[in-house]
Amino acid sequence: MNYSEKFARRFLRSYKRFHPNQLRTVHRALDQILHEPTIGEPKKGDLTGLLVYKFPAAGQDFLIAYTVNDLLKEVTFEAVGPHENFYRDLKR
Repeated sequence: MNYSEKFARRFLRSYKRFHPNQLRTVHRALDQILHEPTIGEPKKGDLTGLLVYKFPAAGQDFLIAYTVNDLLKEVTFEAVGPHENFYRDLKR
């Protein structure tokens, strides 16, 4: 069963900076997450409660951080971007 989607402000700010060829890959990753929310890797420590899904796009690794609310059947996408400094920026 597919979950509904919700986007955090941080996600949308990063999302609008992508090129069209990157956006296609991001859309495919979002669809995969909505279809199977447990596909991401659960994080520990400062990022407890977040799941992160890693995928290749335009020759580099990209990450999507998200949370899942099973009661509401909703996935909230928190952040998206290249692997470089992703976790450092996410902790802010």
